[in-house]
Amino acid sequence: MSADRNTGGTDSPAARLQTLFEGHRLTPTQRRIAHSMVRRAADVPFLSSVELAELAGVSQPSVTRFAVALGFDGYPALRRHLREVAPVEQTPDASSYNEYQQAVEAEIENLRHLAEVLADPRPVQKAGRLLAASRPLPVLGLRAAASQAYGFSYFAAKVHPDVRLLDEGGTMIHDRIDAAVRAGATALLCFALPRHPREVVDTLAYAKEAGLTVVTVADSAFAPVAKVSDLLLPAAVGTGLAFDTACAPMLLGRVLLEAMCDDLPDAQARLEEFDARAASRGLFVE
Repeated sequence: MSADRNTGGTDSPAARLQTLFEGHRLTPTQRRIAHSMVRRAADVPFLSSVELAELAGVSQPSVTRFAVALGFDGYPALRRHLREVAPVEQTPDASSYNEYQQAVEAEIENLRHLAEVLADPRPVQKAGRLLAASRPLPVLGLRAAASQAYGFSYFAAKVHPDVRLLDEGGTMIHDRIDAAVRAGATALLCFALPRHPREVVDTLAYAKEAGLTVVTVADSAFAPVAKVSDLLLPAAVGTGLAFDTACAPMLLGRVLLEAMCDDLPDAQARLEEFDARAASRGLFVE
């Protein structure tokens, strides 16, 4: 018999899926299916088990076992449930949107979902405390996530005394983590976006073994980096264009900066000092 699920008070298909998966111990293959479903939340109620298997890169029986693990008789029962509790409501003009407009609308939905997640500020506040207390603070982001890590590090360096950007992989990245730990680092911030490089997962595992608390901004709570993160903050990416768009992860990074500033007593003084120096140097065009 299919299980009833509490989908919470949000209107986002992705948020409802996240709620559906919460509390279940999923295998790595099942987490991969869940991750794929969250990324394509609007389409999932209309996908066959074969289509979902192809989307997730798993076998069709794995999809069936996944549905059973969630408490349903099989995938058809899970799909019926999704159609009932998470219908896709198209706006009147949605059918007239071109592909570029659809990509923007998808990002707007991602930002709405992020706003819903931030209704509980405690995870971000906890992350802010961890990052503020780490001296130095290593910030990791490889490949697609490198720009997110760079942007965070650029602004964080204005208020944090020692930010160390790790945006290039290779054999030296473990050396740089070791150096950060020897210098007193207690936490590492990672931006992890699809496609997820194996090196990021390996690096986070190494950081945890070295004693660092890993805070990760990822596109889903079911991303491959979840198993090697102590605190994961999800922010969905857009998948409607040839290359993913990451407005929500970028905004979540800025929110993290705000939370970190709240736990850095001299943050405002540092910003004022920077502004004074910038003015004396004529750094910016007014």
